[in-house]
Amino acid sequence: MSLLKLKLHWQILIALVLAVLVGLIVGRETGLFGVSFYAIFDFVGQLFLNALKMLIVPLIVSSIIVGVSGLGGSEHLGRLGGKTLGYYAMTSLLAILVGLALANLIQPGVVEGDPAEVFGFSAEAAALQERLGDRDAGDVVEVFLRMIPTNVIEAAAQGQMLGLIFFSLLYGFFLTRLNETQGGIQRRFFEGLFEIMMRITDLIMRFAPIGVFALVARTVADTGLEAFGPLALFFLTVTLALATHFLVVMPLLLYFLGGVDPRRHYAAMGAALVTAFSTASPSATLPITMDCVEKNAGVSNRTSSFVLPLGATVNMDGTALYECVAVLFIAQAYGLELSLGTQFLVVSLALLTSIGVAGIPAASLVAIAIILSAVGLPLEGIGLILAVDRVLDMMRTAVNVFSDSCGAVIIARSEGERNVLKLQPNSTVPSV
Repeated sequence: MSLLKLKLHWQILIALVLAVLVGLIVGRETGLFGVSFYAIFDFVGQLFLNALKMLIVPLIVSSIIVGVSGLGGSEHLGRLGGKTLGYYAMTSLLAILVGLALANLIQPGVVEGDPAEVFGFSAEAAALQERLGDRDAGDVVEVFLRMIPTNVIEAAAQGQMLGLIFFSLLYGFFLTRLNETQGGIQRRFFEGLFEIMMRITDLIMRFAPIGVFALVARTVADTGLEAFGPLALFFLTVTLALATHFLVVMPLLLYFLGGVDPRRHYAAMGAALVTAFSTASPSATLPITMDCVEKNAGVSNRTSSFVLPLGATVNMDGTALYECVAVLFIAQAYGLELSLGTQFLVVSLALLTSIGVAGIPAASLVAIAIILSAVGLPLEGIGLILAVDRVLDMMRTAVNVFSDSCGAVIIARSEGERNVLKLQPNSTVPSV
């Protein structure tokens, strides 16, 4: 069978496996004609990322405006918004509690001797500490202030998605208040814009296996496997916690709240999950997530266009889980035992910062710096986790995206949609 005839998610998965093997073989220095393979991987991967990021702003604006204007009155918008935010808060809290439990059970940071000698700080630790040294809990408030942008064009240019989403929600809501003469043309314009964005997404997805191969090969060529030795227990703890949330918690929510077969949803989201893993960006994966949720899972555009763009910005289950485990690991590595009260503070801050700082570059490291400052731990501890942060970032992004997609399915079912994951006509829907 030709590889081109395989379903897209299988093509991407094969590309991912090949990328790991090739990255390990070539490393950073191997090349041809004076150009390293690493540089080639970086170039091709960046092209793919740029193509995805190119879609983010017009896709978010058009999808939210179309989705909200299609809801009708404020009663429908309020109901859908309440369900969405409630779901995101619930799943993030569940993820944090899973991470907290496993970090206390496994205790990855309990070592003999000085942790700096056991683990070794990354060469980037000093520069990172200088960059993050003035972070504290007040930064969360500052980030939320950007929810209402002073200039929506500037917010879009700077990638401040919370502000862009807030403006689009208002625009879509008041579009429903216009008469057909005034509002009809605008609605048709944004519907056309959304359709164009989805068609461009289909085009870019044809090159997804190549982009995924380049991105993953670059990462493996850069980090290799040597960095995982000293941090194996921490890496294992985070991976196990993410797997528990991904393979146990989310399927249970799909089954009991959505009334659907979780196995069908895993199959439907294959391409989006592998893309999320390779790009480590929920926002960059958003076009593909929407494509999979609507075409493969059968969720209506009315629901997905509201739930998914919001989730790509504020729903960070994997990130919140990682923050919690990382802070406990650093505390254990320094020989500090956190009380129940302090751990509750860590849980609360992880929940807030996973939402508030999601749009900032190196968001998880910024959030961890905020939490460390709040509980009185040294910021130098961030240097302990830098060696494996990139690979764990890829894993937690896949969890973030899967949680968003599960939310779209569960909320669609609660809204009475019958074609989600090709359910039988006589299936029942639990209330949410």
